[in-house]
Amino acid sequence: MFGDLLRRLTATDPAPLPDPDARLALTALLVRIARADGDYAAAEIGQIDRIAAGRYGLSPFEATALRKQAETLEAEAPDTVRFTRAIKDVVAYEDRLAVVEAAWSVVLADGARAQEENALMRLIAGLLGVTDVDSARARHQVGPG
Repeated sequence: MFGDLLRRLTATDPAPLPDPDARLALTALLVRIARADGDYAAAEIGQIDRIAAGRYGLSPFEATALRKQAETLEAEAPDTVRFTRAIKDVVAYEDRLAVVEAAWSVVLADGARAQEENALMRLIAGLLGVTDVDSARARHQVGPG
Protein backbone atom coordinates (compact mmCIF):
# COMPACT_ATOMS: atom_id res chain seq x y z
CA MET A 1 0.00 0.00 0.00
CA PHE A 2 2.80 2.43 0.87
CA GLY A 3 5.44 1.00 -1.43
CA ASP A 4 5.93 4.23 -3.40
CA LEU A 5 6.40 6.33 -0.27
CA LEU A 6 8.85 3.82 1.21
CA ARG A 7 10.80 3.72 -2.07
CA ARG A 8 11.03 7.53 -2.09
CA LEU A 9 12.11 7.57 1.55
CA THR A 10 14.87 5.02 1.01
CA ALA A 11 16.07 6.25 -2.39
CA THR A 12 19.77 6.92 -2.81
CA ASP A 13 19.19 10.63 -3.35
CA PRO A 14 15.74 11.34 -1.86
CA ALA A 15 13.87 14.54 -2.65
CA PRO A 16 11.97 16.44 0.05
CA LEU A 17 8.62 14.83 0.72
CA PRO A 18 5.37 16.58 -0.13
CA ASP A 19 3.55 17.63 3.02
CA PRO A 20 1.01 14.77 3.15
CA ASP A 21 3.78 12.17 2.85
CA ALA A 22 5.93 13.92 5.46
CA ARG A 23 2.95 13.98 7.84
CA LEU A 24 2.40 10.28 7.32
CA ALA A 25 6.08 9.37 7.77
CA LEU A 26 6.46 11.45 10.92
CA THR A 27 3.25 10.05 12.40
CA ALA A 28 4.44 6.52 11.60
CA LEU A 29 7.60 7.27 13.57
CA LEU A 30 5.44 8.26 16.56
CA VAL A 31 3.56 4.98 16.22
CA ARG A 32 6.85 3.07 16.17
CA ILE A 33 7.93 4.80 19.37
CA ALA A 34 4.59 4.08 21.05
CA ARG A 35 4.87 0.40 20.12
CA ALA A 36 8.49 0.12 21.33
CA ASP A 37 7.64 -1.31 24.74
CA GLY A 38 5.13 -3.81 23.38
CA ASP A 39 2.23 -1.92 25.00
CA TYR A 40 0.50 0.32 22.45
CA ALA A 41 -1.61 1.97 25.13
CA ALA A 42 -4.79 3.97 24.62
CA ALA A 43 -3.09 6.99 26.21
CA GLU A 44 -0.33 6.83 23.58
CA ILE A 45 -2.83 6.43 20.75
CA GLY A 46 -4.80 9.41 22.03
CA GLN A 47 -1.62 11.46 22.30
CA ILE A 48 -0.66 10.65 18.71
CA ASP A 49 -4.13 11.73 17.57
CA ARG A 50 -3.86 15.01 19.55
CA ILE A 51 -0.40 15.69 18.11
CA ALA A 52 -1.61 15.10 14.55
CA ALA A 53 -4.70 17.26 15.07
CA GLY A 54 -2.76 20.13 16.63
CA ARG A 55 0.31 20.02 14.43
CA TYR A 56 -1.49 19.61 11.12
CA GLY A 57 -4.80 21.37 11.86
CA LEU A 58 -6.84 18.19 11.51
CA SER A 59 -10.22 17.34 12.92
CA PRO A 60 -10.30 14.45 15.41
CA PHE A 61 -11.67 12.21 12.64
CA GLU A 62 -8.88 13.24 10.22
CA ALA A 63 -6.22 12.78 12.91
CA THR A 64 -7.48 9.27 13.65
CA ALA A 65 -7.48 8.43 9.94
CA LEU A 66 -3.88 9.69 9.62
CA ARG A 67 -2.81 7.61 12.63
CA LYS A 68 -4.45 4.50 11.21
CA GLN A 69 -2.59 5.00 7.93
CA ALA A 70 0.59 5.59 9.92
CA GLU A 71 0.07 2.32 11.82
CA THR A 72 0.00 0.47 8.50
CA LEU A 73 3.03 2.34 7.17
CA GLU A 74 4.96 1.68 10.39
CA ALA A 75 4.29 -2.05 10.08
CA GLU A 76 5.58 -2.03 6.48
CA ALA A 77 8.51 0.34 7.06
CA PRO A 78 12.09 -0.91 7.12
CA ASP A 79 14.07 -1.19 10.32
CA THR A 80 14.10 1.86 12.59
CA VAL A 81 17.62 2.93 11.58
CA ARG A 82 16.88 3.07 7.84
CA PHE A 83 13.39 4.51 8.34
CA THR A 84 14.58 7.29 10.65
CA ARG A 85 17.63 8.15 8.55
CA ALA A 86 15.38 8.37 5.51
CA ILE A 87 13.13 10.85 7.33
CA LYS A 88 16.18 12.91 8.35
CA ASP A 89 17.20 13.26 4.71
CA VAL A 90 13.87 14.73 3.60
CA VAL A 91 12.55 16.70 6.60
CA ALA A 92 13.85 20.07 7.91
CA TYR A 93 15.59 20.17 11.33
CA GLU A 94 12.84 22.22 12.96
CA ASP A 95 10.29 19.58 11.98
CA ARG A 96 12.56 16.77 13.20
CA LEU A 97 13.02 18.56 16.53
CA ALA A 98 9.24 18.97 16.79
CA VAL A 99 8.89 15.24 16.15
CA VAL A 100 11.32 14.46 18.98
CA GLU A 101 9.25 16.66 21.29
CA ALA A 102 6.07 14.96 20.12
CA ALA A 103 7.71 11.56 20.54
CA TRP A 104 8.60 12.36 24.14
CA SER A 105 4.98 13.31 24.76
CA VAL A 106 3.92 9.92 23.41
CA VAL A 107 6.50 8.11 25.57
CA LEU A 108 5.28 9.97 28.66
CA ALA A 109 1.55 9.68 27.81
CA ASP A 110 1.07 6.45 29.72
CA GLY A 111 2.87 7.76 32.81
CA ALA A 112 5.84 5.41 32.49
CA ARG A 113 9.15 5.43 30.65
CA ALA A 114 10.12 1.91 29.66
CA GLN A 115 13.76 1.12 28.99
CA GLU A 116 12.81 0.14 25.42
CA GLU A 117 11.30 3.57 24.89
CA ASN A 118 14.33 5.36 26.37
CA ALA A 119 16.70 3.38 24.15
CA LEU A 120 14.59 3.98 21.07
CA MET A 121 14.34 7.71 21.81
CA ARG A 122 18.13 7.99 22.11
CA LEU A 123 18.54 6.13 18.83
CA ILE A 124 15.85 8.07 16.97
CA ALA A 125 16.96 11.51 18.17
CA GLY A 126 20.51 10.75 17.06
CA LEU A 127 19.43 9.35 13.70
CA LEU A 128 17.24 12.39 13.12
CA GLY A 129 20.28 14.57 13.78
CA VAL A 130 18.76 16.07 16.94
CA THR A 131 21.35 16.69 19.64
CA ASP A 132 21.11 15.10 23.09
CA VAL A 133 20.71 18.57 24.57
CA ASP A 134 17.81 19.43 22.25
CA SER A 135 16.21 16.05 22.94
CA ALA A 136 16.48 16.58 26.71
CA ARG A 137 14.98 20.05 26.36
CA ALA A 138 12.13 18.60 24.32
CA ARG A 139 11.51 15.95 26.99
CA HIS A 140 11.39 18.56 29.75
CA GLN A 141 9.02 20.76 27.72
CA VAL A 142 6.41 18.04 27.52
CA GLY A 143 6.48 16.90 31.12
CA PRO A 144 8.39 15.32 33.95
CA GLY A 145 10.55 12.43 33.09
